[in-house]
Amino acid sequence: MERANILIVDDNKSALSALRIFLQFEFNTVETLTNPNVIPQKLNEQSFDVVLLDMNFTVGVNTGTEGLFWLREIKKISPDTEVVPITAYGDVELAVKALKLGATDFVLKPWENEKLLATIKSACRHRRSQQKISELKSRESSLKRELNSEDSIIVGESVQIRAVQRLISKVAGTDANILITGENGTGKELVAREIHRQSVRAEELLVSVDMGAIPETLFESELFGHKKGAFTDAREDRTGKFQLAHKGSLFLDEIGNLPLTLQSKLLAVLQNREVIPIGSNEKIPVDIRLISATNSDMLGMVSENRFREDLLYRLNTIQIEIPPLRDRGDDIELLATHFLKIFEKKYNKTRLKLGVRAVSKLKKHTWPGNVRELQHTIEKAVILCESDVLSPDDFIFSLHAKIIHDEPESLEEMERRMIESALDKCSGNLSAAAQQLGVTRQTLYNKIKKYDI
Repeated sequence: MERANILIVDDNKSALSALRIFLQFEFNTVETLTNPNVIPQKLNEQSFDVVLLDMNFTVGVNTGTEGLFWLREIKKISPDTEVVPITAYGDVELAVKALKLGATDFVLKPWENEKLLATIKSACRHRRSQQKISELKSRESSLKRELNSEDSIIVGESVQIRAVQRLISKVAGTDANILITGENGTGKELVAREIHRQSVRAEELLVSVDMGAIPETLFESELFGHKKGAFTDAREDRTGKFQLAHKGSLFLDEIGNLPLTLQSKLLAVLQNREVIPIGSNEKIPVDIRLISATNSDMLGMVSENRFREDLLYRLNTIQIEIPPLRDRGDDIELLATHFLKIFEKKYNKTRLKLGVRAVSKLKKHTWPGNVRELQHTIEKAVILCESDVLSPDDFIFSLHAKIIHDEPESLEEMERRMIESALDKCSGNLSAAAQQLGVTRQTLYNKIKKYDI
């Protein structure tokens, strides 16, 4: 027996009786009506998967107008219910009108039992598939809201950060490409998320790509996708980040790490708004809002022929410069309090407060790692503190304080300083810095993450 509810509407009692007897052992529920005026009440009382609807209810009338009227009414009350018109008067024009109004199929009287049963079961399957699609769309929307609901609050009251917020408000509603610049740890991805949140694409995904974490050989596959068998280890089709971000926003972090060989391809994608996966000749249209970020001197890279000038202009319709934390004054205390509340909850601690001397110590620090360093510093303090009021001793500024006091350097401290020096000399270019240090690009990237440089 099919788990489905069927409603039959026909003024012919003999036809209703025959249909009920035939269908009652095939479906979970079979209800009948002789008066179509009761249809609205019946649909409001119970959910039906399929309505088998006669097209004529007045004696001597065979135009099907009444059936078309009730078909519209059923679809208004219960749009997901499948309607199968049934009539003794076969008319191609009438059938076409019914299908245009949302009917699933059309059955002629006298009906063939097996054909009628197959038609109703097909309508039931269609109803279930439509319900599944609606459910998946609902879940997709919920997932997008969840992914886009990450904490994107930009905390701060300083003149510098208010200027950034005003600029975000101006550009978010456009589709202009945006380049976010600033030191490591200043919150460039946070700004990208806020731009997306305020944009007309907010209901779609913001897809983030860390360009510094992708091996050079995989850049093209990661961005544009590939077809199965396109190269060794391409065991299945892969959807590129541009396709994933279709209708949404694409955030390319550390854009300065994009190899020259791929810069022309990225430029072509931005100009033509289409991608070609590796191993395919098919051009796939993409509709994305591009947001990029870098801590590199892009103009310096252009002058050294390490970055295409035309691509930079394409990326840089609007530039947003994020100020370093050391220039944001009282924002340090606001951010510290913000992170304190987050980590209180995470580590099940309550009523923690920043002492006056602790705040003074935080404000005096130069914060080379910017907001990210402050976040890590607060987290460590929350974990290690033994009092409700955090004191200066609860805050440890890792390696920098030791270096200032001329204490002996550990091997890790020396390694960090060498990496920082190489990055400075190479204007933040990972490939050049890795070559200078004699390590692979991936190793260098891992070290940067480890030391929070």
